[in-house]
Amino acid sequence: MPEKIYIKIVPSDPEILPELDDFIIQIAREAGLEEDKFNSLSLSFSEAASNSIVHGNKKDPSKKIKITVKIEPKQFIVIIKDEGNGFDLTLVPDPTKPENILKDSGRGIHIMRSFLDNLEYNFTPDGTETILKIKLNS
Repeated sequence: MPEKIYIKIVPSDPEILPELDDFIIQIAREAGLEEDKFNSLSLSFSEAASNSIVHGNKKDPSKKIKITVKIEPKQFIVIIKDEGNGFDLTLVPDPTKPENILKDSGRGIHIMRSFLDNLEYNFTPDGTETILKIKLNS
């Protein structure tokens, strides 16, 4: 199957998250993502999109997030780009350490890493890209 690319650009409004989740799941179905991976993808995507809207763009509706979905022969890739300044990954607390168990921050990244085959961040001068990768077949 040749690579397919889908792009969606939306304002930074948390109310749009359910619509974006439907968009991703519909593409995942078309791509043949295994049924048992839908929840992992949906949860990870929702977390990443929410982070881009809330933390990256500070819920500023004049700022956009760009969602790019790439379907490659063996993997499903979602790139969520915000217009924020990024963050220092080394400063995100590890939620599995005893001193951080009750903290809210850091959980989303930890959860996404456990559900995805790969989670990457690309910090650019014009925003942060969160890159989610999940294999199409086990």
